[in-house]
Amino acid sequence: MQKRSKYLSAFLVTLFSSSLAFASGIVLKLGHIAEKTNPYAMGADHFAELVKKKSNGEIEIKVFPSSQLGAQKELIEGLIYGTVDMTLTGTAELGTFQPQMAIFDMPFLFKDRAHAYKALDTVGMELGKPLEAKGIKLLGYMENGIRHVTNNVRPVKSPADMKGLKVRVMNNKVYVEMVKALGASPTPMAFSELYSALQQGTVDGQENPSAHIFTKRFYEVQKYASLTGHAYAPEPVLISMMAWKKLTPAQQEIIQSAANEAIAWQRQLSEKEDQAFWEKIKATGKIEVIDVDRKPFMEATQSVYKQLAKTVGQSNIDKIKALEK
Repeated sequence: MQKRSKYLSAFLVTLFSSSLAFASGIVLKLGHIAEKTNPYAMGADHFAELVKKKSNGEIEIKVFPSSQLGAQKELIEGLIYGTVDMTLTGTAELGTFQPQMAIFDMPFLFKDRAHAYKALDTVGMELGKPLEAKGIKLLGYMENGIRHVTNNVRPVKSPADMKGLKVRVMNNKVYVEMVKALGASPTPMAFSELYSALQQGTVDGQENPSAHIFTKRFYEVQKYASLTGHAYAPEPVLISMMAWKKLTPAQQEIIQSAANEAIAWQRQLSEKEDQAFWEKIKATGKIEVIDVDRKPFMEATQSVYKQLAKTVGQSNIDKIKALEK
């Protein structure tokens, strides 16, 4: 009897210790709107793996893709109110909460990807600091990709071909003014509603990177894709300040270190996959992919800088342009 009691006590101690270990584990929910095969969705998964490895399983990031936790606006609000711990979201949507962040969506802002990365890792991190007072911490920027126009009405080879087209845009003044400057009619709409809107003809077209055009199967409901490359789309990695403050300094360091590694990994993947996605899109035979002279598009959208320089900050534009060299 005494021996059984001894074993029972040992079992209870083990069970209690395991329960404590389980209770001490941290689970963070990360939501985004992309399909799992999108490069930044893969970046989110890679980040989760790195956090688990670096924390020896103490911190678990549960990733919810495909708008499972809401649209971008809802995800950002979730960070502020603490209902979502982390998200990857576009700077365009983030710009509705911190206007200067929308600078990275300005038309033809970057010379190339190297210029974009340099600007994001310096000016971009500085512009992210005011978000902390609003309940959001910026860990860095992954990449969504380079944006292009698709539509169902006619081949777009110049801004004149955009006249009268109803084009879905994110709910952001930069994209609204950019599409207006190109002669089209901007229609703000949640990303989750876009496929059916294209299918039903609610809008004629949209603009997105190749990864979304392929993984969201927009090529099924669009006839023409024009390689306008009119904007670069970063994908900020964000954590709720509520969640961040619950972490110890050592745990915060693990999260930031994993984010840095995942961002570098994801950027390489995104660049590599961009061309591969275009090859897959062409291989479907369902959409015509058109090369365009980008210069007329650049000239047509210069007015956006005059309209929004005050909003995003002329000094910030100057700092980014200076990094081009």
